[in-house]
Amino acid sequence: MTKKTIVAVLFGGVSSEHEVSRLSVSSVLANLDREKYEAVPVGITKDGRWLRFDGEERLIADGSWEKDAPHLTPCILSPDAAHHGLLVLGEAGWEIVRVDVVFPVLHGRGGEDGTVQGLLDLAGIPYVGCGVAASANCMDKDIAKTLLAAAGIPVARWITVEAREFGGIEELDARIRKELGYPVFIKPARAGSSVGVSKASCREDLRPAMYAAFKEDGKVIVEETLTGAEVESAVLGNSDPQAAPAVGEIVPKRELYDYEGKYLDGSTDLYIPARIPDGQASLIRETAVRAYTALGCTGLSRVDFFACPDGKSVVLNELNTLPGFTSISMYPKLFLQAGMTYPQLLDRLIALALERGKDRASLSGQDR
Repeated sequence: MTKKTIVAVLFGGVSSEHEVSRLSVSSVLANLDREKYEAVPVGITKDGRWLRFDGEERLIADGSWEKDAPHLTPCILSPDAAHHGLLVLGEAGWEIVRVDVVFPVLHGRGGEDGTVQGLLDLAGIPYVGCGVAASANCMDKDIAKTLLAAAGIPVARWITVEAREFGGIEELDARIRKELGYPVFIKPARAGSSVGVSKASCREDLRPAMYAAFKEDGKVIVEETLTGAEVESAVLGNSDPQAAPAVGEIVPKRELYDYEGKYLDGSTDLYIPARIPDGQASLIRETAVRAYTALGCTGLSRVDFFACPDGKSVVLNELNTLPGFTSISMYPKLFLQAGMTYPQLLDRLIALALERGKDRASLSGQDR
C-alpha cells in the first residue's frame, strides 16, 4: 500500500479575511484526494491560538469548529527542522506530529504576507505557494507596484501615504488634484479582499476613506481610477509558470468590488472566458506570467488586470499569492474551465510545493 502524503492544512488566521479562509479550506478539504493524502487540519483563531481539529470538517465553514472542544488540541508549528511538523499537546505532554507538506489556506495578514512562510522555511517544511520575499512584496501594494513598474509592466498611478507622515486632508487633496485627479481609490497597502477600500470623488470623501484604510494598515495607497473590464488570470508553476488558457471577467453589481461582493452575497457576475478581444486576453496572460516571474512567485498566484476600453492595452491591478478557493472563486474556476478537476489542481499545487522543498533541501545540503 502506497504511503499517504501527510498534509497539514492551515485555516482561519488573525486577519480580516478569517471567514473567507474558512470557506476556502472547506472546498480544499472536500476535494483533497484521501487515497493520496492524510489531511491534518489546523485552525488558527482570530486571537492567534493554533488548534489541531479532528472533528467533522463541515463545521469549519461557519466557525462552529471552535466550539467542538473534544476535537480540539492545542498545537504549534515547530521551527525545529528535526521535528518537521507540529508539536501537539497530548495527555503526556507535547508530542511531535510529522508532516510532509503544509497547505496554508490563509488569506491576508499573517497568512500570505511572508510571516507563516518564514516560519515554514525555518522548520524546513515544504509548503504550497510563494516564498517569503514574493509573499511580502505582493502583499504590499506600494512595493509591488514599484517593482512591477521597474520591470516595465503597466500599473495605475498612485500616491503612498504613511500614517506617521500624514500631513492632513488639505495636503492630500492638493496632491491628488496635481498628480492623479478625482475620483481615486483609497486602499490599505497591506490588506486584501477590498477590506478598508473606498472610492473618493472629492475632498469631502477623503476623511472617512482615509480613516477606513488606516484602520486596517498604517500605510495607504491612493490610486487613480481606471476604466475597463476587471479581469483575472490564474498562474501556476515554479520555474516554468503557465497561465490558465482562459481569462476570467468579474462584473460587480455594486460600485465597488468589495469583500461582501467577492465572497458573501453573490453580487458579482463571473464570465469565463472574459468578454474581451482574443489579443487582449493573450496579452493579459503573457503579462501575468511576466509579473509572476518579476516578483519571484512560485506555486500559484491570481493576477488581476484592467482590460482597457481600446481593446488592446492592459493595466495590472495586483497579484494575490493565496487567492480564494471557495466554490465561487475565480482561481480554481479558470483551471477547471481548462479541463482540470479540483483534486487534480490540488495535486499539482502540492507537487509544486514538494518540488520546491526538494530544491531548497538540495541547496542547503539537507539531502546529503
